[in-house]
Amino acid sequence: MAPTPPTERGVALRFQGIGLQIGGARILEAIDLEVASGEMVGVIGPNGAGKTTLFNLVSGLMRPTEGRITMNGQDITDLAVDRRARAGLGRTFQTSSLFPGLSVQENVRLAAQAAMGGSLSLFRFPRSSDAATRRALECLEQVGLTHRLQAAAGGLSHGDKRKVEIAMILATDPEVVLLDEPMAGVGSGDVPGLVEIIRRIHRESGRTLMMVEHHMEVVLGLVDRVAVMHRGTLLAVDEPEAIMANAEVQAAYLGQSEGQAGAPTEQTGQVA
Repeated sequence: MAPTPPTERGVALRFQGIGLQIGGARILEAIDLEVASGEMVGVIGPNGAGKTTLFNLVSGLMRPTEGRITMNGQDITDLAVDRRARAGLGRTFQTSSLFPGLSVQENVRLAAQAAMGGSLSLFRFPRSSDAATRRALECLEQVGLTHRLQAAAGGLSHGDKRKVEIAMILATDPEVVLLDEPMAGVGSGDVPGLVEIIRRIHRESGRTLMMVEHHMEVVLGLVDRVAVMHRGTLLAVDEPEAIMANAEVQAAYLGQSEGQAGAPTEQTGQVA
């Protein structure tokens, strides 16, 4: 299926003929996708479909062997990770990337400090009135954690850790945000609150978001479009309702014949 084109808002991310081979094995092949400015796109697919690999290519942790990636018209295919961040790209990861021994506020302040041209020095004494501290407080308010400012990040629940990570990304003021399985490890009782934070941030900021997530109900309830990956290729891109009704997607997810397929669900719970 050909990708649905973005709206007239302009293209934030464009993947053109993206392919990746490692040691002779083809990991990704012929990925063509456009994500509109201000759009939220969910990326789903069975285990090993290539979703996190695609995020690694966007964020600069890996380089494609074919094709190119542009962000807001700038070719970022070969840019270093830090240069992509300066160009307006932010990403969270499946596993926690916090400084566990530092406070919630200090984790976010360090991210803001680095984004403002400072360093990630742990020895710089923060002032309550400095710009990085003010930015950290603003971002923590957006995710509802101002009551945990001095709590050690390592002692937080998985749900609150995810909120801190999102606040850290917001502190860098990115134009494009990649959320890699934001619900991973989060207790079921914390999922609705985290979903609402992501929805509100997207709605109020107008940022472009791409999200890999194995909770199908989360994806379908949040995103504008869904991109389905299967065996390293892009199988379909469409609105959530159309994806749910797509027999080819159902067959790929469930390994069923088209006549047996129902609404797509996650069998294994964890996807890559």
